[in-house]
Amino acid sequence: MSDRKAPGFYRSGRTTFFASRMDQRFSYCCYVPEGYAPDGDAVYPLAVLVHGSLRDAATLRDEFIDFAEANQCVLLAPFFPCGIEEPGDLHNYKLILYRGIRFDLIVLDMIEEVAELYRLDTSKVLMHGFSGGGQFAHRFFYLHPERLMGVSIGAPGTVTLADPEKEWWVGTRRMEDIFGRLFDPEAMSEVPVQLVIGAQDIETWDVTVGPNSAFWMPGINDSGETRIARLRALEASLAGIGITPRFDMVPGVAHIGGLIKDPVKAFFADCLAARRSRGI
Repeated sequence: MSDRKAPGFYRSGRTTFFASRMDQRFSYCCYVPEGYAPDGDAVYPLAVLVHGSLRDAATLRDEFIDFAEANQCVLLAPFFPCGIEEPGDLHNYKLILYRGIRFDLIVLDMIEEVAELYRLDTSKVLMHGFSGGGQFAHRFFYLHPERLMGVSIGAPGTVTLADPEKEWWVGTRRMEDIFGRLFDPEAMSEVPVQLVIGAQDIETWDVTVGPNSAFWMPGINDSGETRIARLRALEASLAGIGITPRFDMVPGVAHIGGLIKDPVKAFFADCLAARRSRGI
């Protein structure tokens, strides 16, 4: 067994943060289940958890430890600080491409980096993001459906619709020109999709995009006034290309990511069970 498959104390259990080897401005932490044996043979699935604007990557990771233990799944939580390239910027990673930085490629490399440390099947991973992380997750889904075992999109403030007539990032027009990735509804249709939100997630103060925002472009607010309306618009646009997402609305919950995790864990467990049933 190679030493790189036998992580030490700081790479076991709730790991510390490690700088990305691709771009050291960014980092990640993991959770490795207690049953992981450095000299074992078991290969583990990987769940990628993408934080929101508060950058609570470690908290998000910790909220899924019970799932990781119950399903023997390794967790990876990237961390993307504010103020990259522009002081005070809050949004960078949510748009995937920001001032020349490809956040999708950084996450893909983080996946490969941890695959060199642990026995993982990273051909397809689970992904969940809440709020800003939900923005990242559904845009990553458009770009890399072949890398996803399942994607859980939680309460995004803005949505990119599956509409090749609308410019990226309102729609998917010119996606290939911008990212070198085809818009591929057939590949997307093979990925289980969850849309999840609190039933009281109805505030608009952090949802409506003003003309001075880095997010601004014509049509950016047309998908609805609230996160619920925008998630329903995303649901409808996915239905238009033959995808029927699972829609979970959690009663009595506002915009609080920690309170919508149970349906996400259930969705992830279903994705893992389906993969096992196919003998993968």
